[in-house]
Amino acid sequence: MLLVCLFLSVGMAMAQTKITGTVISEEDGEPIVGATVKIAGTTQGTLTDVNGKFTVTLPQGKKTLQVSYVGMVPQSVAAKNNMRIVLASDSKVLQDVVVTAMGIKRSAKALGYSATAVDGDKIAAARTNDVMSSLAGKVAGVSISSTSSDPGASNAVIIRGVSSLSGNNQPLYVIDGVPLTNSSVTSNDPLNNSYDFGNGANAVNPDDVESMTILKGAAATALYGSRAASGVILITTKSGQKQKKGIGI
Repeated sequence: MLLVCLFLSVGMAMAQTKITGTVISEEDGEPIVGATVKIAGTTQGTLTDVNGKFTVTLPQGKKTLQVSYVGMVPQSVAAKNNMRIVLASDSKVLQDVVVTAMGIKRSAKALGYSATAVDGDKIAAARTNDVMSSLAGKVAGVSISSTSSDPGASNAVIIRGVSSLSGNNQPLYVIDGVPLTNSSVTSNDPLNNSYDFGNGANAVNPDDVESMTILKGAAATALYGSRAASGVILITTKSGQKQKKGIGI
C-alpha cells in the first residue's frame, strides 16, 4: 500500500506544472497590482502581487491562462514559465476615465481622491447663461448660487462647505491647463451703481465644453498649491477630431 501511495503521489506531482510570470501595463510599462490570473476551464487562479508577479500550478491537460484587470482588455495566453503579459487599456470604458491635474488621464477607480467628471453634453443641455449654472445640481458636495439678482451675475461655488471664515472659498478654475482669474466685475458709475457683470467663469461658453472635472480635497488639488485650497474645477474644451466623413470641425 505504501508503494502504491508513493507512485500515485509522484504521478500527480509530475502531472502538475508550476508557472510564474509578470503582468504589466502597455501604456507605461508599470507592473499591474491585483490583476486576475485564472487557469482556463477551471475555477483556480491567483492575483498579481505588488510587483505584478504571479505563480500558478497548472493541472494536467491545462495550458491556457486568462488574465484580466479593470479597465484593460483581457487576454488568453498559452502558459509557459517566466511569462511577461502586457495588458492594453480598454477604450470601451472611457466613461470611467477622468482628467486630473495638468491634463493627465486616469481611471476613476484608480484614484485615491474624489474627482467627479461631468460630460459636456449634459452641461450644454441645461441651456443656461453660464457654464457654472449648468453644473448646479449635477455634482454631490458642490453648492452653486448666484450672488446677485442681476442678469449674468457672478456665481458663488462652494465645494465641500466653507473652509475659511475670512478668506476666499471659491475654487480655482483651470481651462485646458491654464488657471483662470475668476474675479467679479462690478460697476460704480451712477447709472449702473454696484451692478454685477459676472466673473471670469461666466465667459466660458457651455457649448464649447467637452468635460468638467471637480477635484475635491487636499490630495486632489496639491499640485496647484494654495490657490486650490477650496478645490479645483478643470474645464476641457472641445477640439477638432478626425472623422471618416467631413473635415472634423
